[in-house]
Amino acid sequence: MSTLKELQDLIHHKFGVDPAKLDPHESIRGSGLDSLALVEFLFAIEDHYGISLPEENSNIDTLAELAEVVERLNAARQTAA
Repeated sequence: MSTLKELQDLIHHKFGVDPAKLDPHESIRGSGLDSLALVEFLFAIEDHYGISLPEENSNIDTLAELAEVVERLNAARQTAA
C-alpha cells in the first residue's frame, strides 16, 4: 500500500473524512480539519510510522507533500538501521 493511501486511510479512520474526497494536492485544511485536528493527525502519523516529523516540515499543506516527507523519513530510518 502506498504511503499516500495509508495517510488517506488514517485520516478517514481518525476523523471520518471520506478518502475519495481527499485530493492529495489540495490543502489538508480544506478537508474540514481545524488546526487542533491537524496536530492530532500529525501525532497519529508519528505513532503509526514510528517517526518524528521535524519542525522544518510544519509548512506542509497537502497529503502528497506529507507522504513525501514520511517516505523520506522512513527511508532514512531504514538506512540507519
